[in-house]
Amino acid sequence: MKPNFTRKALLALACSLIASGAAQAGIAAAAIDLPQQVQGSHTDRLIIKYRDASEAQLRGGQSIDIAKSVDATLLSARTAVAQRMAAQAGANLSLLRQTGVGAHVFKMDRRMTVADVQALAAQLKQADADIEYAEPDLKMYALLTPNDTNYNLQWDLFEATAGIRAPAAWDLATGTGVVVAVIDTGIRPHADLAGQTVAGYDLIADTVTANDGGGRDSDPSDPGDWNTAGECGTGSPASNSSWHGTHVAGTIAAKTNNSLGIAGIAFNAKIQPMRVLGKCGGYTSDIADAITWSSGGTVSGIPANATPSKVLNLSLGGSGSCGTTTQTAINGARSRGSVVVVAAGNSAVNASNATPANCSGVITVAALDRFGARAYYSNFGTVVALAAPGGDTRSSASNGILSTLNSGTSTPGSDNYAYYQGTSMAAPHVAGVAALMYSVKPTATPDQIANALKSSARAFASSCSGCGSGMLDAAAAVTAITASYPVVSETEANNSRTTANAVAAASDVSGSLSSTDTSDYFSISLPAGKTLSATLNAASSSNDYDLYFYNSAGTQLSSSTKGAGQADSLSYANGGSSAITVFVRAARYSGSGAYTLNLRW
Repeated sequence: MKPNFTRKALLALACSLIASGAAQAGIAAAAIDLPQQVQGSHTDRLIIKYRDASEAQLRGGQSIDIAKSVDATLLSARTAVAQRMAAQAGANLSLLRQTGVGAHVFKMDRRMTVADVQALAAQLKQADADIEYAEPDLKMYALLTPNDTNYNLQWDLFEATAGIRAPAAWDLATGTGVVVAVIDTGIRPHADLAGQTVAGYDLIADTVTANDGGGRDSDPSDPGDWNTAGECGTGSPASNSSWHGTHVAGTIAAKTNNSLGIAGIAFNAKIQPMRVLGKCGGYTSDIADAITWSSGGTVSGIPANATPSKVLNLSLGGSGSCGTTTQTAINGARSRGSVVVVAAGNSAVNASNATPANCSGVITVAALDRFGARAYYSNFGTVVALAAPGGDTRSSASNGILSTLNSGTSTPGSDNYAYYQGTSMAAPHVAGVAALMYSVKPTATPDQIANALKSSARAFASSCSGCGSGMLDAAAAVTAITASYPVVSETEANNSRTTANAVAAASDVSGSLSSTDTSDYFSISLPAGKTLSATLNAASSSNDYDLYFYNSAGTQLSSSTKGAGQADSLSYANGGSSAITVFVRAARYSGSGAYTLNLRW
C-alpha cells in the first residue's frame, strides 16, 4: 500500500545569505543576513480547498485542478463556519481570495504557531465534509547560505573541475525563444539585464510583506526586503535587502558579449520576474499562484500571461512536506509543458524534509563547491536530481557565484555584482541549461528535460553523497535532448530478473501490464562512470504503474511509486571502475494497458 504523506510544519529559513567582496571594481563587499528560523514557526494565513471550488481538466495526459467560482451565499455560510471555529482558537478569520487551483485563502488577525494552525485545519476538515483539504499558508524564504569584463571570475561556467561546460553548450544553443520565470523577490533594473526580461507580476497580496505600498500588481520590481530586529518574529535579527531575485536572474540570462559584467547561461532567453518574496519571506499561496500564472495558467483577478514560461526557477523553500496547494500548482505547470527547477535547501539535511524540494515532478538541485564536492550547507538525498555550482565563500569570496546585484542596503542603490553561495545559486544553473535545451527542442516534455539533465550529468569530481546523478553538464544536456533513440518492444516472458529483457543501448521501450502480467524486467550493463536514468509513463492517466531499480543480487536500489497519471523517474550512478548490471522493473499497481519506459545512460 502506498504511503499517504501529510503536511508537516514549515517554513524555516534554510540559512544566511552572503555577499562577499572582491578587489574588482563594481563587485560588492558586504555581509547580509536573512531572518532566522524563528519566522518559519508561525503564520497568519490558512488555506481551505472546498471540493466544489475546482473542476478537473485533462492537460498533457494529466488531470489538474482549475479554479471554479462558488455560489456567494454558500461561500459566505462556509466562511461563517470557519470563522466560528477560528474564534474558538482565539483568532478572527476573514476570506482573502481564491487561488488559481481553486483553494480559498483566509487571513487571521494574529500570528499563530504552525502547529496550532494545523490543528485548526484538521478540525475544520473533520467538521465539514465539503472540505477537500485544509493547511497552513506557510511562508517561504530565499534559499541562501550563508568579452564580459568579469567572465574570468565565473569559474562555475567554464572551469574543468566543477564548471558546467557552458562555452561548449553555447556552440549548440543560447536560449533563443525561451522564457524563464524567476519566482523570487522580484528584480531590479540592471545594465546587464536590460532587454533581458518580459512582463512579470508582483503576486504578493499582503501589503506589509510587499513593502512597496500596495498589493498585487503588474510591477515585479524589487523595492528591497530589509527588516529591523524583531520585525519578522521574536528574536529575529535585522537584515539588509538581499536583491536575491536579481542575482538569480543574472545567472540565468545576463547579457553576454556586451563588454560588461558577467555572462548569463541562456543569454538569449528572457526572464519573467515573479515577485513572491518580500519583507520576512512570502506565502505559499502567492508562490502557488506564481507557479500557475507564469506557466500560462489562470489566476483570478490577474490578466492572462502573454508570454508563459517554459522553465520555472524556485530558489526558495523551507522544512516540511510538500503541501497540496503547491503540488497542485506544480502539476498544472507540468501539464502545460513547463519544467520546475527547485533549490534543495541549505540546512545540510536530507532534502526529503525540505519543500518544495520534496514535491513530485520537480528537478531538485544540490550545490557543489568549486572542487566538485557537495557544498557544506547543501541538502542531499534521494529527491535530489543532480548537482550544480553553488559555491563556498568561507575560504575565498571568489569561490562563490558571481552575478548581478544592487548596492542598496535597504532601498535600491546602484548596479553592482556580488558573490553569493547557496542552493539558490545552484538551481538557476540548471534552469539556464533547461532553457538552452528547450531552445533546441521546443517540443520536449518536462520529463524529457529532467531525464536528459540527469542522464547527461558527469561524474562527481569529489565526494558528493546524495547529490543525484552527477554534476550538471550543459553541453552534454543540450546534446542529449536532441538525440534520437530506438524504440524497442518488450518480449514476454520477462516477469522476473532471470527472464529480464537485455537492453544494450539507450532506448525507448514500449510494453504493457495487466492483472495477469504485473511486472516487466529489463537488464542494463551500466558502464563505469555512467548514470542510468529511467522514466516510466503509462499511456492512460488512470493507470498507476511504478518503477524499481535492483542490483545483480536482487537488492532494491531505489523506487518511484507516484500515483495514477504521474510519470515515475529514477537515476543511478555507477561510480566504480567497471561495468555493473542494473535491473529495471516496471510494475503494475492498478489498471492495465500500455506504457513507455525511457532508458538513458
